[in-house]
Amino acid sequence: MLKSANNWKMSFIATLLLLVTACSSPNPQQGEASAPAPDTSTAYTRCRVVVPNTSARGRVLDRNDSVLVATRAQYLLSLPRRPPLDTLALGKLLGWGPVATKQRIADALPYEEAPAGYPVQLSLSKAEAERVKAHQKEWPDLKLTERMRRVYTTQAGAPALGYMTAEAQSFLNQASRYRRGRFFRLRNGGVEAYYNGLLTGHGGILHPLLDSANQEHGTWAPDTIQQVGQDLHLSLDARLQAYAESLIGGRKGYLVALDPRTGEILCFVSGPTFSARTLTAPDQAGVRAKLLQSEDMPLVNRPAMLANPPGSVFKLVNAAVALQLGAITPQTGFHCDQSLISCVHHHPPGKNLTIGLQYSCNPYFYQVMRNIISRMPDSLATDTVAARHANLAQWRRYVRSFGLDSVLGVDVPREAPGFLPTPAYYDKARRTTHWTYRSIYSLSIGQGEINLTGLQMANMAAIIANRGWYIRPHLVRSVGDGGPLPRFTEKHYTLVDSANLAALVPGMIAVMQRGGTAETSSLADVGITVAGKTGTVQNDEGDDHATFVGFAPANNPRIAVAVYLENAGFGATAAAPCAVMVMEKYLKGSIAPKRKHWESRIKRRAKIED
Repeated sequence: MLKSANNWKMSFIATLLLLVTACSSPNPQQGEASAPAPDTSTAYTRCRVVVPNTSARGRVLDRNDSVLVATRAQYLLSLPRRPPLDTLALGKLLGWGPVATKQRIADALPYEEAPAGYPVQLSLSKAEAERVKAHQKEWPDLKLTERMRRVYTTQAGAPALGYMTAEAQSFLNQASRYRRGRFFRLRNGGVEAYYNGLLTGHGGILHPLLDSANQEHGTWAPDTIQQVGQDLHLSLDARLQAYAESLIGGRKGYLVALDPRTGEILCFVSGPTFSARTLTAPDQAGVRAKLLQSEDMPLVNRPAMLANPPGSVFKLVNAAVALQLGAITPQTGFHCDQSLISCVHHHPPGKNLTIGLQYSCNPYFYQVMRNIISRMPDSLATDTVAARHANLAQWRRYVRSFGLDSVLGVDVPREAPGFLPTPAYYDKARRTTHWTYRSIYSLSIGQGEINLTGLQMANMAAIIANRGWYIRPHLVRSVGDGGPLPRFTEKHYTLVDSANLAALVPGMIAVMQRGGTAETSSLADVGITVAGKTGTVQNDEGDDHATFVGFAPANNPRIAVAVYLENAGFGATAAAPCAVMVMEKYLKGSIAPKRKHWESRIKRRAKIED
């Protein structure tokens, strides 16, 4: 909420002389703003009065107004530097078990071989702090301090919530030592950093004209209005976020869910997951060290900063562009010709686009993309180098309108743009301008040179759900008592007509039905029709990656989800189940008994890899 300059003046006029930081001569200088000239018979002094910002930093709340981050008193217990320390007695004092006490101390050490007596601080609750105060005489070597810090009330949402830079210096110093070459990729301040100015607020500056008795006579320049720290109301659903994180756990990958109608991000998971307080809590140095040294790189914000080949889910975009360019129609059929490319699904003939999507037939989409790249405006003309270059450039222009190969402008730091190849890229990579479709056909199945981020994947699903438009995905739905930043209310339209995007939906629904690649992930038993597309990304260095995009309900979408699990195998068996359970949890509030065993198995797998 903004305070008026008049209110400040009433508060500060009594102590004006103490706050004056710069007073000048009565005559205004050329080029300076000034109020209407005062009575010339009286000399006035121009003063500059700084009104300090005394407001607390704003809170961070979820979409249901649950406080996730706030500035509160934090109690820190400094352990004696000289061993030995009776950890059993300390645990009894604090109400901790012996195992928990040793683990808490180990988590606070920056490395396992830290010397005895290394400074250790433990974060305590208010009740635990009161116990220490009550027994201070018995523990004279324990030092208890209280200070105001940012406190996280949830363990979930670490990559979205982020941290205050001032409170994360220990982590940043550790990161610069451990990962010097990749330090930039580890810095992710989340909304705490992105909206730092609004959370903090700022002071004001007054410009009064004073007479010799220190009485005010107007102003000589416009005043700067003070702004208090604003609360951020996130679009995240804290309970849905925690649930989605329980499905990902220690696995590498991401899960992003958003409301396609508004672009509001409902959950934002980067795996492996970790607690939101880890990067700022004084007693988490040891945990941070393990995260920094992990080869899985859990500190990288995967949905925003890592771009990967999307796999077969990209067939949706290729089909939409082919329909728009007239390269196919919804009734176009192609044979499953495996001399062109292998097909892992046994299915009936691909008589139309719906069947091609339902069974994710690779040869079908090979021929779809070939029609785009090798087609000629004049049916009597032959395929030429110039035509291939022009058609690829046109394909890329339409695909980019989906927000790909560019930064979406999401309110998280360091968003990656992804990549779509250009004709010039292939000229250089192939060392010839005479490349043919056969040398770039991997584009047809979303592999090769195509790279998308998780945010772009979820937004791609939202575009199809909306039949051709999107609002930039964002994490903050309102700042203070207002709405989101203006750019998060604007609609962006693709170059593909709504009818051509609507033509994809029957095939996406068929994917989730009997015979489809994700038939086991159907939510028909709870009355939800899901539209989705599975994908399996080939990986020459290990197990394949599993992907899925989809939205529900199919004809009135309220949630769009993208899942990417590294080295998890097939999208149908690994990624799709996670996506549909998040949909069911959001739309119904709980998981049906039919899928409880499925849910338990996924959670166990997530913990095993944690």
